[in-house]
Amino acid sequence: MARIGEPYIVNKRGKSFQFTLNSTCGLPQRVCAEWQRKGFKAFPDELSIYRNPQTKPEAKANVRTLIAFLQKKQDEGSDMRVVSEDITVGAWIEKFTKIETSPRTGINATRNRPYSPNTVDTYRSYFVNHIQNDPFCLLKMAETEEEDALEFGTRLSLKKLESGEPMCGSRTYVAIIVFIRMVFESYKSKNRKWVNPFEYIAKPSYTGKIRDALPEDETLKLFMPGVLERTMELAVCAAIFLSGLRRSEVSALKPEDLDWHTPKITVSRAWQNFNKSRRVLGPPKGKKERIAPFDPVLQDAIKKLWEENGKHEFVFSWKNGEVIGPSWIIFNFKRWLKRAGIELNGRKIVPHSARHSLASILEDRGVSLRYIQDLLGHSDLKTTKIYLHSTEKTIRDIGQKIKEAREKAQTGQKEDEPNIVGFKVC
Repeated sequence: MARIGEPYIVNKRGKSFQFTLNSTCGLPQRVCAEWQRKGFKAFPDELSIYRNPQTKPEAKANVRTLIAFLQKKQDEGSDMRVVSEDITVGAWIEKFTKIETSPRTGINATRNRPYSPNTVDTYRSYFVNHIQNDPFCLLKMAETEEEDALEFGTRLSLKKLESGEPMCGSRTYVAIIVFIRMVFESYKSKNRKWVNPFEYIAKPSYTGKIRDALPEDETLKLFMPGVLERTMELAVCAAIFLSGLRRSEVSALKPEDLDWHTPKITVSRAWQNFNKSRRVLGPPKGKKERIAPFDPVLQDAIKKLWEENGKHEFVFSWKNGEVIGPSWIIFNFKRWLKRAGIELNGRKIVPHSARHSLASILEDRGVSLRYIQDLLGHSDLKTTKIYLHSTEKTIRDIGQKIKEAREKAQTGQKEDEPNIVGFKVC
């Protein structure tokens, strides 16, 4: 039995190892609480090479590596301590625009929830374009009052967007105010006696345009012969419409994420800064792993894709191993709509609409919204298995329609019979 004073406990559970961090490891108690009875698969992506220890000594060494990693992240997230009476509003806000200095970085990292580079870049854009030159930034955090916060909100609301419209009421305005409120709440957590000037100011809200979704009959049109001309197109279209994957999740999918027996897809990663050359792998949106359906149509498409291009690190890769990018999906999605003869008539149909199309179809079939949200990654994973059992038949019905029509297209069919799937290999 491990001694109480040891910084960690490592036990073998079946063929794998499990570990627990104790408070004697030097990390805060709240951090240790996040790493109780964890498997090595829970290691951050940065430590992925340490996820499969073969012996107990190796497992212990890997845990020590994890502790050092968490301690480093903890230090990075708090390397600029706050002096209440000195730091200005501008200086405090600017800390949140860099991963290295943001007070949230260390907190998120110790919970194995890496801070998204996309989020930090967005904060940086808010700060540079709308905040840093405002008189509000010259005030000291310890001296700001509610009137100062209201005056800042007023000045911001009167600014113009690139379209020439006032910022007040826009999504950008609400996002900036939400960001500022988060920044001030973080300061409050470090200075408990300080009065937050935003505490009694109502939060702004924004009701954006509801994303349009394709109904089931139009979704099926996308799988008609002549629409999805290449295997890659069929595989990607099936992934976004039948599994509800985001573009960044499609490109980040790896072969080990596919369970061919259950079947199911484990969505555990996505590309960060997906539209930039410096993109990196991170957790999916919401920083929560989720389970997605793995329909036979998608299974067959992936098998054929691997026959053509070979099996690489990522599922959706070309022969040279290069993964598809966001522009490829956007460009081809527009082509699919045009080839399928789908008239938009003012609707905004984009690749992300596939997720909403899937949700709409499931809702029409009587599937609970609670489970639909779980499938799309909008809630926790407690009801994932129940949800999959509830929706598996519905999704399989849609996939079966596609499969049957494909078989008819291959064997020859009458003109009045519907063509659903057909593609040529290029």
